[in-house]
This record gives sequence, structure tokens and C-alpha cells, in this order.
Amino acid sequence: MSGSKIIKAILFGLVFGFLLQKGGVAKFHILVGALLLEDFTVVKIMLTAVLVGMLGQLWLKRRGWIETEAEPFRWRRALVGGLIFGVGFAFSGYCPGTGAAALGQLNGDALFMALGMIVGAWVFTLFSDGISQWESGKKLYLYDVVKVPEAAFTLRFAGALLGVLLLLSLAS
Repeated sequence: MSGSKIIKAILFGLVFGFLLQKGGVAKFHILVGALLLEDFTVVKIMLTAVLVGMLGQLWLKRRGWIETEAEPFRWRRALVGGLIFGVGFAFSGYCPGTGAAALGQLNGDALFMALGMIVGAWVFTLFSDGISQWESGKKLYLYDVVKVPEAAFTLRFAGALLGVLLLLSLAS
């Protein structure tokens, strides 16, 4: 990777972490509130990120600036990874991004989350050869599953997400 890409990645990471911290999602009580369905700050931030990313990707593809290719869906990997992620989130109160932001604001409890991520990554490397052979999935996009053109699907889904965001904003 070139030096300029590394610098750009570091700058992007710093901005992302700053925005997470300013949004309040690096605070333990906010994250626990999300898990208990009492505080929707995290949900609103994540839905906004998905909405911006989804529309941004469509725009970049339409201009010919990027190409995307679906990854094969491997349900066993998704299930095991989701369970591990969920258990780690439930025990630590942080996901990787919010945990990194919490570390940046010197939350001591986030240190345990970071150590858990390091141990988890190490354990994954021990088993990754076996995991990679679990199954070969079919490459597909969600818009292919529902048989709708990509742009139409993206715009409809964006509208639905926007509606959910508005409802969550009115409810809180």
C-alpha cells in the first residue's frame, strides 16, 4: 500500500472516530441503551451511515468510478461470526468502531474490548484454514434476490431507511 493511501486511511479513521465520539456512541450507557432498545442513537447513526454509503455507492457506480462484485454468501460463517460478534458486544458493551472511539477518549473499560478483539483475531487465525473451507456460497445481490433493478431497489430501500430514521427521530 502506498504512503498516500495509508495517510488517507489514517485521516479517514480519525474523522470517523471523531464523528462516532461526537455522536455519543463511544459512551457505554448509550451502547447498552441500544442493546436494551431504550436509546436509538446508535441505530440512527448506523442507518444514516448505511443510507449515505448506499446512495454514494450507486452514484459512484453510475459515474463509472467504481465497480462492485458481490461476495459469495456463506451462511455458516455469517452465523458463527454474528454470534461471536454479538457475544463480544454484549460482554464488552462495544463494537469494534465504538470501542476504538472509546479507547481514543481514554475509557478504561474499552481496553478490555481491545484485548478481546486481539485475542479473537489470534484465535481466528488458528482456525481460518478450516473455516475457509466450510462452504462455497452463491454470489448475489439483494436486488437480484427480489428481482428489481439496482437503482430502483437502492432508491426504494433508501426511502424506507429514511422513513425509519424519521420515525425514530420523532419517537425520541
